[in-house]
Amino acid sequence: MSDSKYGGARADDGARAGAETRTGGASRRGTGSGPGRLLVAVYAVFALAAGARAGVQIATRFSDAPLAYALSAFAAAVYVLATVALARGGRTSFRVAVAACSTELAGVLVVGTLSVADSGAFPDETVWSGYGRGYGFVPLVLPVVGLLWLRRTARSGGGPETGGGRPVGGGE
Repeated sequence: MSDSKYGGARADDGARAGAETRTGGASRRGTGSGPGRLLVAVYAVFALAAGARAGVQIATRFSDAPLAYALSAFAAAVYVLATVALARGGRTSFRVAVAACSTELAGVLVVGTLSVADSGAFPDETVWSGYGRGYGFVPLVLPVVGLLWLRRTARSGGGPETGGGRPVGGGE
């Protein structure tokens, strides 16, 4: 499909081809660029760590604490989803990244609170137990940083047309 206003084709994720040309050659920052690369890398490490931990726990002693190990596997899936969405950029990926980071924050707050309030509820720790105490509280801080980064890139990225996330101030 062609965009008559700019003469460019629309990509599948809603970004217009040739966005850098319309902005005078200045490339707009997407979610996976600049400091966002570090965020993507940290999410990737946590996806690997949580996935490996859950895999070993499920394979070797799932019957000891099935809820805790299933929650670790769920956390790993959320980290993978966040990693991919943050790295890709674009309108759909922005929404997926917001959902993943929000789910992660809710999970770490709920599981963290339950594990502190009733330690017997989780016979073994999950990634989110004690608000991520076993991982230096990074699971508690990471979704907050992720959501702040998404907010920043949405505002400075020029909206979904240039790979930012959403239009700010109305958009098209």
